[in-house]
Amino acid sequence: MEFLYEYGLFIAKAITIVIALLLAVGGILSLASRQKMGKGHLEISSLSDKLEEVANYSREMMLSKEQLKRFHKEQKKVAKSQKKQTTANENNTGQLFVIDFKGSMDAHEVDFLREEITAILTVANEKDEVLVRLESGGGVVHGYGLAASQLQRLRDKKISLTIAVDKVAASGGYMMACVADKVLAAKFAIIGSIGVIAQLPNFNKLLKKSNIEFEQHTAGEFKRTLTMFGENNEQGREKFRAELEEVHQLFKGFVQEHRPGLDINKVATGEYWYGSQALELGLVDQIQTSDDFLLQANAERKIFTVKYTQKKNIAERFGLAASTAVESLFMKLWSMQQRLTR
Repeated sequence: MEFLYEYGLFIAKAITIVIALLLAVGGILSLASRQKMGKGHLEISSLSDKLEEVANYSREMMLSKEQLKRFHKEQKKVAKSQKKQTTANENNTGQLFVIDFKGSMDAHEVDFLREEITAILTVANEKDEVLVRLESGGGVVHGYGLAASQLQRLRDKKISLTIAVDKVAASGGYMMACVADKVLAAKFAIIGSIGVIAQLPNFNKLLKKSNIEFEQHTAGEFKRTLTMFGENNEQGREKFRAELEEVHQLFKGFVQEHRPGLDINKVATGEYWYGSQALELGLVDQIQTSDDFLLQANAERKIFTVKYTQKKNIAERFGLAASTAVESLFMKLWSMQQRLTR
């Protein structure tokens, strides 16, 4: 039994060290790749045209020649009689712009989001609408705070903003979602987690056991509260917890400002809920997938996707792969922790 205990302890230490190394390597490569980032470009395409192509292909495959001929004949009559009316409706309903945001832990995608928002603001007016298909389990406060501020730019210009959550918008993801005029969610989408978490391993005992000294010098009583390699004390822990609580209060205030009808103390416990539960709590406004929303909107207005892209070299791809692997590991651990606490 003692052997198994020692072996388990060794495995735990090894996993912790590997995670720390991956974080360090991923961070360095990510920083290096950002310093070498070149100019990207904006891609705008008609989603309405793509949906029409899908519909045409489906009809060609499923209808007989006679049925297809009859359909085209009927469509020509309808198009001719409703041409003026359609033009008038398009002018009244405006256009729909679609943005995809799949956020990582460091929220670096906000660099592209700001370009997409800026592009839309140069052409959109109050008749138009923006749909953001959002997917994120959250991450750093400052990154997601900036992402939410980018979405607020649309609200400030009186442009209707709808957020669609098909999978997850938790923590920082929900910080973004609550800015919208309307929040849609799939029935089993993960919503909420209005809380703050910070965790880090401490190797001080391991260093002492290996007779390795660690020195850290600071100016300012709370320049450093907790450290990975030094010996932490209760004063530092209390300050660290106080800082977390302060961020949590700011988070709660932000959500309450944008969704004043919420019972903020009930939903800001750090828990998450599935779409149907989130609807009952007032975290979302409607149970609907982004696909259904777009199909309905396509009958009334033109839809365009707006995407800012940038080519990556080999080093950048490697850095992204490393950071994605670390993020995936932490998301799995987070999911396990949530299941255990529910």
